[in-house]
Amino acid sequence: MKIQNHDGSISEIEKSSKEGFEVLNHSTSHLLAEAIQELYPDALFGFGPAIEEGFYYDIDFKEPIVEADLVKIEKKMHELAGKDEKISRQQLTKDEALKVFKNNPYKLELINGIDEDITIFTQGNFTDLCRGPHIMSTGQIKHFKLLNLAGAYWRGDSKNKMLVRIYGTSWWSEEELQNHLNVLEERKKRDHRILGRQLGLFMLSEYGPGFPFWLPNGMTLLNQLEDYWKSQHIKFDYVFTKTPTMLSKELWETSGHWDHYKENMYTTKIDDREFAIKPMNCPGGILVYKNSLHSYKDLPIRLAELGHVHRHEASGALNGLFRVRAFTQDDAHIFCREDQLVDEIKTLLQFYEEMYSVFGLDYHIELSTRPEEGYIGDINIWNKSEAILKEACEKSGKEFKINPGDGAFYGPKLDFKLRDSMGRIWQCGTIQLDMNLPERFDCFYIDKDGEKKRPIMLHRACLGSIERFTGILIEHFAGAFPTWLAPVQAIILPVNNDYHLDYTNNLYKLMKENGIRVEKDDANEKLGYRLRNAQMRKIPFTLVIGDNEVKDKTVTYRRYGQKDQLTVSIDEFIKLVLEEAKNKTR
Repeated sequence: MKIQNHDGSISEIEKSSKEGFEVLNHSTSHLLAEAIQELYPDALFGFGPAIEEGFYYDIDFKEPIVEADLVKIEKKMHELAGKDEKISRQQLTKDEALKVFKNNPYKLELINGIDEDITIFTQGNFTDLCRGPHIMSTGQIKHFKLLNLAGAYWRGDSKNKMLVRIYGTSWWSEEELQNHLNVLEERKKRDHRILGRQLGLFMLSEYGPGFPFWLPNGMTLLNQLEDYWKSQHIKFDYVFTKTPTMLSKELWETSGHWDHYKENMYTTKIDDREFAIKPMNCPGGILVYKNSLHSYKDLPIRLAELGHVHRHEASGALNGLFRVRAFTQDDAHIFCREDQLVDEIKTLLQFYEEMYSVFGLDYHIELSTRPEEGYIGDINIWNKSEAILKEACEKSGKEFKINPGDGAFYGPKLDFKLRDSMGRIWQCGTIQLDMNLPERFDCFYIDKDGEKKRPIMLHRACLGSIERFTGILIEHFAGAFPTWLAPVQAIILPVNNDYHLDYTNNLYKLMKENGIRVEKDDANEKLGYRLRNAQMRKIPFTLVIGDNEVKDKTVTYRRYGQKDQLTVSIDEFIKLVLEEAKNKTR
């Protein structure tokens, strides 16, 4: 397939490639904008990029539109695509571009931020500011679907106007499109907000927007997750700390958060001093390190903390457990010598591999480099830090790609992008290399020559936010958690309470004594109803106790999602559940 590049050249790419998908979707975003220009001549256009699974366009409509309007917009897109309009590229000077887009303040703002020649792409009566690349003509755009509307602040800044974001997806064949739409329907069924309510995991309340409440089943799930987290940290020689939730303004000024992050922090006054609820755990971790004198022989020091942090998120951005205002960060801060850095990062890469594999989550790594502006520290230190992260990945045999300009304001980082069972990508883990905060806080250790020397600090979160990671797991497993994570591992159903309840009670007691999370359902309901209820709750093992089980001192169980029933001795069943939970096999 031929495409037009930013420099005017024509290239051949495979339709099936990632680039081919992106070019098609970016071109479809222009087709969307062309259709909207015909239907809503007063609309103003912002951004229209391709994204992981499709495209979107941010648009300023003079009159509100609703989801139902997407049908006529899509119809107009098909009509325009049928004309097979040529998509042509043109290069302009900045002054020429300002004249072309003189009636669109959003494009003018973008143009004024460009210091090079500008390209535009035109199809029919529609022209857009764009770098490309694009397909050659609109006739190649045939299999697409507009999905939904959302609100989006211009350039992602809550101080700017809220625009309408229209999401869509475009594919090379009808079969690919339908397959993707089927996946989207399956994702809706897995919505963690719906499953969280059905399974009694968490709740949300208007009394605390963005502050989730954990219900008993959810707390059991969290406890299992955190127990695993702690056991892995013990295995990798971490020690645990807990730092205060609120600390003074002076600390946040020293760390740089007051200048770079204040708008996202909750602040208050205590005894005429300004304080802030922590949005991150790092400054507290540094104070823990500074509490003692350290020798070069003590390093690396690995401090782990499940720290509860608060960040002020815009109300429109809140989304179940995925975007909240209070969450638990599975943080660690590692202080080490420069000669230990590469080996320490290699060990971290092994740690992450083990953590993610238990959940069946694939991942890839991105090296996020120095931001263009707003960073702290010397550029030479940044360059050195980026080179160290790169070397550690290469020596570990881990592939990575560069994500330019997306580092933290205090240092570059490795970001871990997880892929769940539905093919979605999630940003969770991160390893941030920081030579700046140890300098700002005057951290030191005593070297072998008796001199003070700066440690290097690694900020490290594996799961990221426990709340968000739990939301990901709910959807990844569709609420059917493996035995070791499941809030309830087994449920016992007596067929008839008059004959089978005593045996059920004894079995329930024995299983609890062996550490199995078990319930019994002896409600005065038909067995079929209780079986369906157990299936709806996605409990791993459902046990039915009837005459044969009482007589033979056995249990008959069925796994969630399977039809086969197996009868085994009580000891065999208890051993089965405990081994699955211990080995985290399913």
